[in-house]
Amino acid sequence: MSRSSFTAAELYAGTSAPSRGRLRLATPAWIAVAAALYLSILGIVSIGTTEPALATRQAIFLAVGIAAASLATIVPPQGLRAASWFLLALSLALLVFVLLPFIPKSIVTPRNGARAWINLGIVDFQPSELAKIAYILCVAQWLSLRGSPRTLRSLLVPILLLLVPVGLIVLEPDLGSALLFFPTLVAMLVAAGARWRHLLVAGALAVSSVPIAYAYGLQPYQRARIDAIVAQVKGDTRFERDIGLQGWRAMRLTGAGGVVGNGEDHARALVVFNALPEEHNDMIFAVVGCRFGLLGGLSVLAASTLYLMAALAVAIDRRDGFSKLVAVGIGALLFSQMAVNIGMTIGLLPITGVTLPFVSYGGSSLTASWALTGILVAIGIRPPLGGDKNPFESRDPLQGRSPFDDNRAIE
Repeated sequence: MSRSSFTAAELYAGTSAPSRGRLRLATPAWIAVAAALYLSILGIVSIGTTEPALATRQAIFLAVGIAAASLATIVPPQGLRAASWFLLALSLALLVFVLLPFIPKSIVTPRNGARAWINLGIVDFQPSELAKIAYILCVAQWLSLRGSPRTLRSLLVPILLLLVPVGLIVLEPDLGSALLFFPTLVAMLVAAGARWRHLLVAGALAVSSVPIAYAYGLQPYQRARIDAIVAQVKGDTRFERDIGLQGWRAMRLTGAGGVVGNGEDHARALVVFNALPEEHNDMIFAVVGCRFGLLGGLSVLAASTLYLMAALAVAIDRRDGFSKLVAVGIGALLFSQMAVNIGMTIGLLPITGVTLPFVSYGGSSLTASWALTGILVAIGIRPPLGGDKNPFESRDPLQGRSPFDDNRAIE
């Protein structure tokens, strides 16, 4: 069968394999691996500034994460497609499990009022991390099979796939993790050829619902955090010793590092003296800034941006829609998570409890981030599937079509 005889639906779904060969070691996915390794080591060093014992545990988590990435690398895109819906069902079942009120606290231990972790004995597991992976795979699977979402109706299933896990995560409550699904979906829809005006309509509806969500959908402490960030922007310091204490101290410690940072002992003294809550976890970027200064903070931004660029480069190199969309989803998710974490640390966003990928302490977050990196490598090292037509190419300016529109043979 010649390459030109494959239809668009076959190529974008990844059901055909016109291109076979050995694994390709030369892939931009390794750039993402290098960036992830740098951020992980920086995280261990930063955690060790105030919590040496936790830094040792984080090093163990890193080994587990790299092992998870290695296992993910073995799985080809066809295997990821086959496992996508099972992983989503499993993650949804676990999200429901943590919400059941009769589950003993020894198994589901609330933290800061949130039921988001399952105690596995040696480590706590966060089902929302698995849900992020499953969500990316399922949306990519759906869009690659159904074609470019060129109508408002075609956006319904991706949005429903979004609302189910997001709704369960919000009930935990974990608003920060829930919010990360939205930019991930938008990025994947754009990559799949969705019309901008449809996305703008959906965005306008989402924005219009914000006042209602603020008034009736948020917990009192969540509304207070939004009030605190608004007051902070206005120069109002009345929340500085209340709900805004964590944010104010994080900003001060970030700035205390200057350009090149402080010595380990001095940085430890500053962090301990200021009693920054969650300094090893949600607020780890403040420790990075205090310990390594502006240069350290910029290195986090640079490494995260490099990871995103590598993921997009992998996507551009693919010839099947599923692999492309998975790569885009991985890059968008982790970059959005980085942006939200840094934004809340330096006072640009309300504090939502989002961790800094690869840097913050935590086995679930680190393992999930490395598993996503392994999936990216699994896609990148395999020969491209499909023909010469690229699903990311611009639409025909005369017909206004996306490459996903129909089943015409690719010439």
